[in-house]
Amino acid sequence: MAMADITVRGAGVFGLSIAWECLRRGARVQVVDPHGPGAGASGGLVGALAPHVPENWNDKKAFQLDSLLMAGQFWAEVAQAGGQDPGYARTGRYQPIADEAALALAKARATGAHALWQGQADWQIVAQKTAGPLAPESPTGLLIYDTLSARLHPQAACRALAAAIAARGGQIATDAPDQGLVVHATGVAGLREISAECGKNFGDGVKGQAALLGVAHPMAPQVFANGVHIVPHADGTIAIGSTSERFFDSPDTTDTQLDAVINAACTALPILRDAPVLARWAGLRPRARSRAPVLGAHPTRAGQFIANGGFKIGFGMAPKVAQTMALLLLEGQDIIPDGFRASAAL
Repeated sequence: MAMADITVRGAGVFGLSIAWECLRRGARVQVVDPHGPGAGASGGLVGALAPHVPENWNDKKAFQLDSLLMAGQFWAEVAQAGGQDPGYARTGRYQPIADEAALALAKARATGAHALWQGQADWQIVAQKTAGPLAPESPTGLLIYDTLSARLHPQAACRALAAAIAARGGQIATDAPDQGLVVHATGVAGLREISAECGKNFGDGVKGQAALLGVAHPMAPQVFANGVHIVPHADGTIAIGSTSERFFDSPDTTDTQLDAVINAACTALPILRDAPVLARWAGLRPRARSRAPVLGAHPTRAGQFIANGGFKIGFGMAPKVAQTMALLLLEGQDIIPDGFRASAAL
């Protein structure tokens, strides 16, 4: 391979997406990760690409909206380039409406979505009885249905990105020296490294757990109910998860908190009660102290760059993160919101 223009350290969804976007724009790219693609938090099961609520609008929500609206074309191009299906579909999301106060809030958010979502998605109120087999139980008989939420399978998406990168001539290696501009997309390890170098908390890992059930409703909307994400995948499975644990005994093994998540999902959707549990997953998701992705100049490595802190929304943010970092690296164009810079996490 000729000398790379870009070295991306880290083969999670941020690193792979940035590498793909730079390749797509004509750069020579190498991705370096000792553990391979999707080995960390990006190798999970859930894949809920869901928007923030359409109120108290800010740069983070606007950035996420752009990314969710870009996602269909982004993942279609990835699939076409590498011949691997990331499992993406914009199938929407149901949420139960608990009472009259929640109904009033849902109506206000419908108005907000109409104003903010550029006419490309809706926040609707629908009847539970008309919503299909995966309609969650709702005390009012009503549900929120937003048409912006999408899903993909995280592991399949990482495989699809790796295949697309290889098809375009990019290199993915377990070890290689830096060449060209360097981007660090190294997840929890990277956040901890910066914290140690700065002598204060820059970010850390928050444990998440998920399970995969053998139930096939591949084009049904996802569900958010009882604090749990329930996401039907294209391969005939349903993923559930939503734990966030700051204090834990083991970062990479499942425990009774996952059993509670499964029970909450079965309460919301009784159809899941007899479904076999096909897989369990636990891992640390990178969260910066600012609670936003960290993009741009690296805080401790002069002349190098960072893309980290995807936390729960990394896959949803990835298309816009990739575009933003490619513009910065290849054209010197900086469109990073101030709240996403490393200074916001220091």
